[in-house]
Amino acid sequence: MNSIDPHEAIDYMIRHSRAYAIAKAEVTYLTEFRKSKKAILFASAIGNTVADKENYAYSHPEYVKLLKDLEKAVVEAERLKWMLTAAQARIDIYRTQEASNRALDRNTQ
Repeated sequence: MNSIDPHEAIDYMIRHSRAYAIAKAEVTYLTEFRKSKKAILFASAIGNTVADKENYAYSHPEYVKLLKDLEKAVVEAERLKWMLTAAQARIDIYRTQEASNRALDRNTQ
């Protein structure tokens, strides 16, 4: 009757927790490095005004690539987060089903 294996869900969480931690760290790193990259590009810009330098930095291929890498990192971190959340939900469902089964057993005796 019960098709949810809580041990399988827990094993999944254990197996994927490191991948989630790495993905989350990558998001944090790229988010912070984005500021450094802007500053590096800003300093190397040829323009005289702040607007010229900002335009150079934000449109530079290295900055655009960094944003794409950040996008990929966020997608992976979110995917892993929700897979881990789903595994936790399976455990919660199992608990609820088991409690319901025990209540039924008590009521039928």
